[in-house]
Amino acid sequence: MEDVFALLPAILLLAICIVSILLMRRLGLSPIVGYLLGGVLIGHHAFGWIHENGTTHLLAELGVVFLLFDIGMHFSVRHIWETRRDIFGLGSLQMGLTLLAFGGGLMLCGFPFEIALVLGGALSLSSTAVVIPTLSERGQSKCPVGRTSTAVLIFQDVFAIFLLILAGSLTGGGGTEAVESADVAQTSLLTSVGLAVVKGAIAFAIAFALGRYAIRPLFSVVARTRNDEIFTALALLIVLAMAAASGWAGLSLTLGAFLGGMMLAETPYRHLIRTEVKPFRGLLLAFFFISIGMSLDWHVLLSGWWQILSLVAAMILIKAIAISASAKIVGWSLPGSMQLGFVLAQGSEFVFVIVSIPAVRAAVGEQYVGVLFCATAISLALTPTVSELGNRLALHVRTRRSIELPKSEVTPIETTAPVVIFRMNEVGRTVADALTAHQIEFTAIDNDYDRFNAATVDGYQVTFGDLADLRMAETISMDQRSVLVFGNIRVDVAIDLNHIVLERFPKLMRIASVTDKADVERLENLGMHAIVTNSENPGVGLAEKVLSAMSVEQEKIDAWIERRIRKEVSA
Repeated sequence: MEDVFALLPAILLLAICIVSILLMRRLGLSPIVGYLLGGVLIGHHAFGWIHENGTTHLLAELGVVFLLFDIGMHFSVRHIWETRRDIFGLGSLQMGLTLLAFGGGLMLCGFPFEIALVLGGALSLSSTAVVIPTLSERGQSKCPVGRTSTAVLIFQDVFAIFLLILAGSLTGGGGTEAVESADVAQTSLLTSVGLAVVKGAIAFAIAFALGRYAIRPLFSVVARTRNDEIFTALALLIVLAMAAASGWAGLSLTLGAFLGGMMLAETPYRHLIRTEVKPFRGLLLAFFFISIGMSLDWHVLLSGWWQILSLVAAMILIKAIAISASAKIVGWSLPGSMQLGFVLAQGSEFVFVIVSIPAVRAAVGEQYVGVLFCATAISLALTPTVSELGNRLALHVRTRRSIELPKSEVTPIETTAPVVIFRMNEVGRTVADALTAHQIEFTAIDNDYDRFNAATVDGYQVTFGDLADLRMAETISMDQRSVLVFGNIRVDVAIDLNHIVLERFPKLMRIASVTDKADVERLENLGMHAIVTNSENPGVGLAEKVLSAMSVEQEKIDAWIERRIRKEVSA
């Protein structure tokens, strides 16, 4: 019977996740709202079905850890260099303005400099855990606003690490006596900042070296086993080990997770790793928001409602203005600046972590800790609504003032390659060569390690993975692709994959290469386009069909085929 009761918290948390997603989607709201409300109901301030403890706190923190790992996999060293203006320019400027506003206000209220710096910095942060899913749900992840918002969030997450170190260096006390003396505190702050910078630089260098010289060979060995369970276990091991190593070094778990993601960002296994980690990230992130709801006291909500609403309004207004002004200074248009300001105007999950540190909590006072937590949680729940408000205001301003947006704000920063090639055998390589010759981007995937390794050695960019796993198709954004090419595949495998793809991505054009003319009719009856492979010029016919599907002029296709055949004859 004790085992049954031990399972009840897990059952309850999973039930809240399911109900929140189904109910909130039907109401047109973010599931985050449901997670927060569910947490309030089951917390010790309401029904008390689950009490906060070390396990719930760990699960909550792991949600943010896995989120930062996923973000790190999108930010290679090359990408950080390309977005350096957003990360180091806009990120630092907006942080400076918001910190000046919040920190200055707190000092006017009587808080000492050190507490005002830490608490003001916490209030200046936005929520990575909320903004990223919100942008993804609205299809804005790869547009200029989405990419710039993500870059700013990366800067904020790194800045939050230093805030945690500074907050940890404060000594407990009460009220305005939270630090020993001005001289000692200043020395402590400078020492902590310097130490954090050195540790961060060392961690970055170690992560870069591990990614290049250890992780890639390790995954090559694992790939040869053709065992999905080992991939899952290794992916989880990297996330948790990097987070633990970062925490052991006196930094934050989230920095280690982010660096772990960066280690894998430029490896051909990144899509498969994201596929394996994604379910854990979503589930643990839901637990994070539920745990926030559990910490909220509905009595405080009722008794201090005017203070909470005032703080929510002030937080959103100050951050929207400061971030919009920062974006305008670095060259964004007024409508684009407004969109950025409103999408990043909420509080941050780090507020709950930083304010829970004894010295900061003692300085704020228990009554106002509840108000601050409630206000931050409400701002998180309002993120989709506030973001939509920013989009509408930006559109109104643009229309009324007849503002023409610069090309950099309307052209997607990162486009998804329109073609996916599955199986990089001789036929698949021919299609890849044809697309490259006509400057058409593509994503090549192979689930056979020998073929994958041979193609990689020969200079092709190939991702290791299996499209039979629907999660992989979603990870590579198959819904944004135009053509799926099967390179010389067995007809039974092609049929199985076709059923999987057709159900989820019905608009995707599917072209397969087969060796038997009898298979052509079978595949075409399923809505596929089938091309019989020519043994003399393997893949040329398939390449011609793919180029035609991509609207390449027939004259150019014929010229390429002629060059290709001439090259093969001479070879």
